[in-house]
Amino acid sequence: MDRHEFLKASALGAATAAAGQLAEAQTPPPPTPPPTPAPGGTPTPSGLRWDKAPCRFCGTGCHVQVGVQNGRVVAIAGDQQAPVNRGLLCVKGYHVGLALYGRDRLTRPLLRRNGQLVPITWAEAVDVIARRIHANPSQFGMYISGQSTIPEGFAASTFVKAGLGSNHLDANARLCMASAVTGFLSTYGVDEPASCFDDLDHADTIVLWGNNPAEMHPVLFSRFIDRRSRGERVELVDIGTRRTRTTAFADRYLQFKPHTDLAVANGLLNILLESNTWDRAFVEAHCAFRAPSEGATPELNGRAISFEDFRRGLAEYTPEHVERLSGVPAADLRWLASRFSDRARKITSLWCMGPNQHTRGTAINQLLHAVHLFSGHWGKVGDGPQSLTGQPSACGTVREVGTLAHALPGGGLVANAEHRAAAEDHWHVPRGRINARPGYHTVEMFRRFSRPTDQGGDITTLWVQVTNPAQSLPNVDQLFTPSRRLGDKFLIVSDVYPTATTRQADLVLPSALWVEKNGMTGNSERRTQQWFKMVDPPGEARDDLWQVLAVARRLFELGHAGMRDRDGRWLFHQEDANHAEVPVWDWARYQGVNMDERLFERYRPFTRHKHKDLAPYGEYVRARGLRWPVVQGPDGRWRETRYRFVEGEDTYVAAGRGVQFYHSTSRDDRAQVWLQPYTPPPESPDAEYPLWLCTGRVLEHWHTGTMTMRIPQLRRAMPNAYLEMNRQDAERLGLRDGDLATVESRRGRVHLPVWIEGRAAPPPGTVFVPFFDERLLINKVTLDAHDPFSKQPDYKKCAVRVRRHTPEGGAP
Repeated sequence: MDRHEFLKASALGAATAAAGQLAEAQTPPPPTPPPTPAPGGTPTPSGLRWDKAPCRFCGTGCHVQVGVQNGRVVAIAGDQQAPVNRGLLCVKGYHVGLALYGRDRLTRPLLRRNGQLVPITWAEAVDVIARRIHANPSQFGMYISGQSTIPEGFAASTFVKAGLGSNHLDANARLCMASAVTGFLSTYGVDEPASCFDDLDHADTIVLWGNNPAEMHPVLFSRFIDRRSRGERVELVDIGTRRTRTTAFADRYLQFKPHTDLAVANGLLNILLESNTWDRAFVEAHCAFRAPSEGATPELNGRAISFEDFRRGLAEYTPEHVERLSGVPAADLRWLASRFSDRARKITSLWCMGPNQHTRGTAINQLLHAVHLFSGHWGKVGDGPQSLTGQPSACGTVREVGTLAHALPGGGLVANAEHRAAAEDHWHVPRGRINARPGYHTVEMFRRFSRPTDQGGDITTLWVQVTNPAQSLPNVDQLFTPSRRLGDKFLIVSDVYPTATTRQADLVLPSALWVEKNGMTGNSERRTQQWFKMVDPPGEARDDLWQVLAVARRLFELGHAGMRDRDGRWLFHQEDANHAEVPVWDWARYQGVNMDERLFERYRPFTRHKHKDLAPYGEYVRARGLRWPVVQGPDGRWRETRYRFVEGEDTYVAAGRGVQFYHSTSRDDRAQVWLQPYTPPPESPDAEYPLWLCTGRVLEHWHTGTMTMRIPQLRRAMPNAYLEMNRQDAERLGLRDGDLATVESRRGRVHLPVWIEGRAAPPPGTVFVPFFDERLLINKVTLDAHDPFSKQPDYKKCAVRVRRHTPEGGAP
């Protein structure tokens, strides 16, 4: 398959043709305008106004030009001045404007009375929430999203951690990138990639570890695969558990058995060591060795080991032993090791949910970094490891702002007394306000919300914003559904459309979406991006940020002490130029204040503690994003950082050091090369449940389909979820394309139409189901076992059985 065929198959051509006709627009868009320095955009003679915004979907951070006419988004164009995407968008990006205009937008607050959701006023809704929290603040939890904006995340963190004195705040990014976080922290002492997307323009070899960027990150995929059309030699190695659209472009495909990626990585390290082709000079100068702790309670940073300990630990992972464990031929493993042995070759590794959604997610992340560090393929352009994220601000809002149960803004930890004191100073709240005990991570928060209060279910009120846990949680009938049968459990949901979660909520709040409000996000390469509001939200829908401010103010009025700072003022106190208080809790007054800018400037001092420095808000208005740390030079200009820890790129590296891991966990400026043994998965196929199940996304839809299933072009292209099967398995079970089959695990079952090797080719014994379709909830089946450090569940592997669906009382 060549690239033209791929783009045709992915409907990109159709998306491009439709881009100028969004929401009944009449004409194609004019050329992309220059950067816009202020709200309002650049007008054309026809009255069409253009302004910049990052795309609403994945973590790539593509910039789009948004065309607005008569108060509606009517056109979308790729932003040719954006360094991430250079004018290109994927099929979802070209249609992103239509996400605003589904016919069933939520437009009024709704409260459940007598089993029915009925309209109420915003004042009533805010009062209901505030009184529930005020009555029992320790039993309140908040669950936000990697789609929340940076100011929204900072407001939530301020509200819960600096206000309520609780840490029961977590985000859905716990389900998608938490293992990447613990991998970075335990390797470098600080989170997020040191490299950037520039590597894709320069790498000789791209190694994909269990991901499918042709569908999941198509613009990044095009960025390196397009180089072939310019005559460049770009080698692609796909390491996975099933053949995908990405595999069609690969020079080599290495198929491993589910969960055995740790064995594969250890096998590479073993070959590099035994062949003496590891980069001795780099490792001796910049690395230390680490292994898991030996006590009963595992510790993220493990224990120091010697080089000889490392050698002994790897000894068993010979190519032949790894082949027996993983199924990857020893010859293929040696071939891949030869690539890493070649220091002149530039190698970029990419990974996403495969290694992250894994009960050994921290360990495989550590090993992927170890392969690059040990081979010396690190810190040079085109040469390094790069973890990708799936949400537009999983990095900016969750990882950087610290909207996780153990974290503080800027990379701080609630368990660290110095970090708490610094955060209390930045927030200007009394000493001791921040609780030293981490809150409940996502799985535990929902487990307690779904447990009777008198049996340890100590989360009784839960506010969900910008996410859909009734569809996206694993083992959903254990973690979510029971809460709906417990009378004292109260669920608040802020969203833009009816979802599986809003339909079961006690209170539903209609939210503004994307360019219906100001916003800032942070993508997978540390790039912080900004946009202004361009159109009004429908009906009474309001910003998620305002919702938090309004509830915080109502709590202040009810006398909650945590809503006051050290001076007795409201926690979110705002003043105008004459030092008069601005009542931003009032929706009419809020709209006249750029709270994004004000909260961002309050957040910026936090970022300097871990050298994640951000520039003033105005710099992001003028730019298509800036990669942190953004440091002001002697000339007053703000300079972004492409490569961290590298002299000449990173301002914080001392002169003459070359490479300096200045947040090293061993406190000696060294990165950690980890030894992590392979262990079997918590659940494997057996005689009763003989097949592996993997779940994931598809090109046309994003996450639970809340937005993309309301875009007609995308819904027509992929109208429902399906069961992807190997032909041998289907024939053995008597199944044909289109037959309805039951997929069942030890936790639940779902009925799905069969698609035999349609878009991808799973090996025998393996099935795949996407999770975008709320009518076909595959997360009734998935496993809630999670990594011990990241607490991220494993959606990629559990044991299932498949049979032809038999209607109740009928024949098969």
